[in-house]
Amino acid sequence: MMNRVTQAAKAKTAAPQHVAAAQDAFRENDALLSSLDTSTAGLDEEQITERLERDGVNEAAHEKPPHWTLQLLRAFNNPFIVVLVILAVVQVFVTPDDLSGPIIIAVMVGISVLLSFSQEYRSSRAAEKLKAMVRNTATVTRRASDGHSERIEVPVNELVVGDIVHLAAGDMVPADLRLLTAKDLFISQAILTGESLPVEKAGPAQAHVVEGGEHGVQKGNPLDLPTVCYMGTNVVSGTATAVAVATGPRTYLGSLASSIVGERVQTSFDRGVRSVSWLLIRFMLVMVPVVLGIQWYKHGFLDALMFALSVAVGLTPEMLPLIVTANLAKGAMAMSRRKVVVKRLNAIQNFGAMDVLCTDKTGTLTLDKIVLERHLDLDGEDSDDALEYGYLNSHFQTGLKNLMDKAVLAHRDLEPIVARYRVVDEIPFDFQRRRMSVVLANGDGHHLLVCKGAVEEMLSICSTERRGEDIVPMTDERRREIKAMTRDLNEDGLRVLVVAIKQQAPSNRAYGVADEAALTAIGCLAFLDPPKDTAATAIAALHHHGVEVKVITGDNEAVTRKICREVGLNVEHSAQGRDIEPLDDDALDELVRRTTVFAKMSPLQKARVVTSLRRQGHTVGFLGDGINDAPALREADVGISVDTATDIAKESADIILLEKNLMVLEEGVLEGRITFGNIIKYIKMTASSNFGNVLSMVVASFFLPFLPMLPLQVLVLNLLYDISQLSIPFDRMDEEYLRKPRKWDASDIGRFMTWIGPTSSIFDITTFALLWFVFGANSEAHQSLFQSGWFIESLLTQTLVVHMIRTRRIPFLQSIAAAPVLALTTAIIVIGMVIPYTGIGLKLGMLELPSSYYGWLAVTVVAYCALTQVVKVAYMRHYRGWL
Repeated sequence: MMNRVTQAAKAKTAAPQHVAAAQDAFRENDALLSSLDTSTAGLDEEQITERLERDGVNEAAHEKPPHWTLQLLRAFNNPFIVVLVILAVVQVFVTPDDLSGPIIIAVMVGISVLLSFSQEYRSSRAAEKLKAMVRNTATVTRRASDGHSERIEVPVNELVVGDIVHLAAGDMVPADLRLLTAKDLFISQAILTGESLPVEKAGPAQAHVVEGGEHGVQKGNPLDLPTVCYMGTNVVSGTATAVAVATGPRTYLGSLASSIVGERVQTSFDRGVRSVSWLLIRFMLVMVPVVLGIQWYKHGFLDALMFALSVAVGLTPEMLPLIVTANLAKGAMAMSRRKVVVKRLNAIQNFGAMDVLCTDKTGTLTLDKIVLERHLDLDGEDSDDALEYGYLNSHFQTGLKNLMDKAVLAHRDLEPIVARYRVVDEIPFDFQRRRMSVVLANGDGHHLLVCKGAVEEMLSICSTERRGEDIVPMTDERRREIKAMTRDLNEDGLRVLVVAIKQQAPSNRAYGVADEAALTAIGCLAFLDPPKDTAATAIAALHHHGVEVKVITGDNEAVTRKICREVGLNVEHSAQGRDIEPLDDDALDELVRRTTVFAKMSPLQKARVVTSLRRQGHTVGFLGDGINDAPALREADVGISVDTATDIAKESADIILLEKNLMVLEEGVLEGRITFGNIIKYIKMTASSNFGNVLSMVVASFFLPFLPMLPLQVLVLNLLYDISQLSIPFDRMDEEYLRKPRKWDASDIGRFMTWIGPTSSIFDITTFALLWFVFGANSEAHQSLFQSGWFIESLLTQTLVVHMIRTRRIPFLQSIAAAPVLALTTAIIVIGMVIPYTGIGLKLGMLELPSSYYGWLAVTVVAYCALTQVVKVAYMRHYRGWL
């Protein structure tokens, strides 16, 4: 799954005509800084203010909430509102002397549009506030008011041209930057190119000018420029200092984004709502002409047309956009109270539909509070040397310090050792080597390379080891012994890093990966990250609700299996990255199907596992917070991150957890299912009720010498029913519905209509017979009695179907609707029954009904509820589902 920018970028046949960064790709640093009126000391407050006023904030074009007037106009843009407006216009032309019908339609349209507008307006504002809770920052050098320079963190949108920006692993590139200096810098440009592999970037002093020189760059792809980093890309490894040469819409990303703002990739949820909308419209286009033809034959064209138009209005679920928006917005706000920020409303449906959660281990299953438990020599005995060299490595690295580095640096008593050294160079961490090195000098005429990393990767580059005071060769047998010792530590739940050193004569060249060879192994650092007390409970709760948990981590397999076993996960099958690397898709699918634990995984291998699960029909959530999780976050149906994650992880995610806790995630899943369930509930209620009404009208049209209900009565009936539905977003869902993931199944709607709709028609027909034979409403002189009786019966059955369909259980006895639903449906029933006794009823052509009718009505309603329950049970047994 690629994001919208990536798709648009790949679709373009040419790069934007003007890329500001390309013009300065190979200029000398001093000349470039001078042209931008800046220096390595950074900008002062006056320069920043002036440039913000000149260029605006540093934001590429994106979907901001439109002005309220546009939101109001957009509320009219749905097929049902268009149908209603057309019907009202036709009525105005057909009966210009009687505007009651168009007025009622206008009221219905007004209610739907105004409620939809107010809901969207409030939800968009709320969404912006939620997004503001998750802010990305950039590290820049700026001049303070007293003139001295300092490195500070500033919001990305406050960056300006000329800012001196510092990059490290895990950062998102905040603007189009021209590198001044760089060290082993690798950038992922997947957001712009779709290519997963990172590319190396360098400052102008190290970069080789591409063939054709500076002028040739204009004809080539600006993304290939080795000295330029583009907004929206992210740092995989290395460090750099750069100057911002373009911000906001003038960036490469901005030029692409401005052309695609407003475009959305349709989710299964979007497609589902659209398919249901057009299903109902097609149903209307078939049934309304049938009613028109029958009534035209019996009553003349004008009366038939008015009645058919009213039926069309009755078939129109004009509240659908409102109910969908209200449910999603309410779900997003409810999630925010549970510390879950929804960046994209439609992700709520995927959240609820998720049946596989892939998660990392650290901080999710564990406390995320790593402590340095032991520092050992290679025989497993305590060693201060291993701790001291590990401390030097962690202290002097400039990249993204992980939790193990912070655990080492917690030994503050070693700070005096640092004073004896100065850093010469650094070889940053990457996910292939799984190690990092610093090169230090202490004035003794030598450079000291200190390397720290994963056990296997470190032992492969060590040719000697320190044993006591001696340096002895490292043999293959010795490597096996060390691995066995560290494996024992792993099985106790400890994560192990090896520390090694190398002394050599000073060199004026830059150090690189090739220098990590012929090292002397010193010892090990063993870290403990115990499992969370809540992890086992959360995993059991997720399993109870139909979500399978798989762990995908870059950590050691033995450690991961130990933690997973303690929190209740099945660790019978586990795999490592090297196991899946050679597999084709079919073999990978088979492995993924049976495997719970994936260890020592690279970023691309994580993404392959997620893709495999989706290929097998699962709805996959991925929870990650690191730079190495970004590809998998993009591939997942719903990407989940935390507010303390790296910039690129937060940007790639659809949902942000304000607390890295699986219990929070489980609550969010349930809220997603409640939201989706209430939307489906409304759609099925409306579809089945409309089908039953039209079926009843078709039957009545064949036999009655008069209209079964006046057009105005049909409109009022529909208006009252629509109002009764406004409380649906506040309803609760039964526990059994929440136990399993729910996916959109539009094909089920038509089937549901044909089962439940005719149930109400049966009692409509019995009501016709009752009014005709028992109460004598069998002529045009008594048509008002007939129409009044059916109006009340139809309103009661339509409104009560809300309670019948909302649950798998027996309504009112085993499952009671939420208070707002009970209150509103009861109020609508009371209003409907009172109307015939009011002046409004007289204007609608209704009469007071005999008191004996209500006894028959009570029997009809009870029988209707009983039969609906029987049909519901039969449907559930036949199709093994409900809602």
